[in-house]
Amino acid sequence: MRNEYDFSKGKRGAVIAASRKTRITIMLDDDVIAFFRAKAEAQGTGYQTLINGALRDAMRSSQDRKAGDKPLTVATLRKVLREEFNL
Repeated sequence: MRNEYDFSKGKRGAVIAASRKTRITIMLDDDVIAFFRAKAEAQGTGYQTLINGALRDAMRSSQDRKAGDKPLTVATLRKVLREEFNL
């Protein structure tokens, strides 16, 4: 290792952005932040990582439901039963 380095011809490099990540500002309730920070500390990970995971889970569960899926109602159930049993 040298005692001195010559940076006179050095150039500042471009800041490399994290891949597939976007920095945003978001307002969350204090209790939500406290919950995720406590959970993250217990798991030894970052609270923002846990929040991202929770949002991803919500996104996946939303995508898993098909656009045409509707909750089963009594009227729908009766209609299906009538069709199946020819009533």
